[in-house]
Amino acid sequence: MKKSLTISATILLVMAGCGESRPAGELITVDVTAAGYPKKELILQDFMDVEYIPLETTDEFITQGFVQDVGKDIIVVRNRVSDGDIFIFDRKTGKALKKINRKGQGGEEYTNILIVTLDEDNGEMFVNDLYIRKILVYDMDGNFKRSFEHKEGAMYDHHLYNFDRDNLICHDSFYSGDGVGNMQPFMIISKQDGSITRDIQIPFEERILTVLRKKDEASNMTYSVKPSTDYPIIPCEGGWIIVEPSSDTIYRYSPDHSMTPILVRTPPVRSMDPEVFLFLSLLTDRYYFMETIKKIWDFERQEGLTSKYLMYDRQEKAIYEYTVYNDDYSTKKQVYMNRPSTEEVATWQILEAPQLVGAYGKGELKGRLAEIAAGLDEESNPVIMLLKHKKK
Repeated sequence: MKKSLTISATILLVMAGCGESRPAGELITVDVTAAGYPKKELILQDFMDVEYIPLETTDEFITQGFVQDVGKDIIVVRNRVSDGDIFIFDRKTGKALKKINRKGQGGEEYTNILIVTLDEDNGEMFVNDLYIRKILVYDMDGNFKRSFEHKEGAMYDHHLYNFDRDNLICHDSFYSGDGVGNMQPFMIISKQDGSITRDIQIPFEERILTVLRKKDEASNMTYSVKPSTDYPIIPCEGGWIIVEPSSDTIYRYSPDHSMTPILVRTPPVRSMDPEVFLFLSLLTDRYYFMETIKKIWDFERQEGLTSKYLMYDRQEKAIYEYTVYNDDYSTKKQVYMNRPSTEEVATWQILEAPQLVGAYGKGELKGRLAEIAAGLDEESNPVIMLLKHKKK
């Protein structure tokens, strides 16, 4: 029997969104082969609002705090292990509200959770089960409402967001055993039955996958690896950023289904061997955070996919290699700008209790974070750090 093992490239933390619409005519060009960009250091609090949520710890509510979605009033998390638990906490206080587990083999149950997408307006949660290629819908108490399958020949990944009251926007990560993916992987689907409301057409000549694969003939195992910071859909103010590595252009997709180019890469991805991909991660009013990754992986040494973190400064109209530091630490604590979340919450990061307790004991924390850490012990649930676009 043919088996496969997927290795995730470990490139650290955090999430994304976007600021105000770009001025008309502003189309940024990024040379992915350029070297020697100047370096710039940024303080997180200078351009983002930071919110800390200490997740309440009880005998029933013990969690690794892997964030699934952030609503107006609640935050939904799960464990990284496949135990089926879905935890709901109060967004403001971190108080434990509810634990749901519908894992099983029945028609109203999921076998595995890839992502949970929250629909507060309709009072529903969408659980994407990649193993059975099905989305199961529950109310906020965990009662089953309905389910629908992924589009035939497709495999929806964890990039699953609310498009409007009636539809979801999603990304298809399916590829065949020969490493061939579907030509149009972006689509809008009905929340009621999963039917395709609209295919999103991104112009490109040939689908280039970011995954690298190697088959071990002796064990009949197929190994694969792909960048962990490949975010094809990024929620942003007034729409979504669509990133398709096969295209040399990155687009903003609007609720009226119009597409506007915002960034162009050079040289063309099809002209490179190996390819160097350009991934966008976070847009603010001033900064565009992005990353280049070279498509090389040594399966024997388990290393490769070398990356470079870049930032375009819209005010200075220049590209930099950047480092962002959290000013709630007296030491230089780096924040990685690369994990999309919601339109309001650009990104999140897990702050583990033992590290916070240790930093507090050394006098390395300030402000609200120090106050929270003072009430923790090493067995506490983690603190979730939300990065939000500054209010105007």
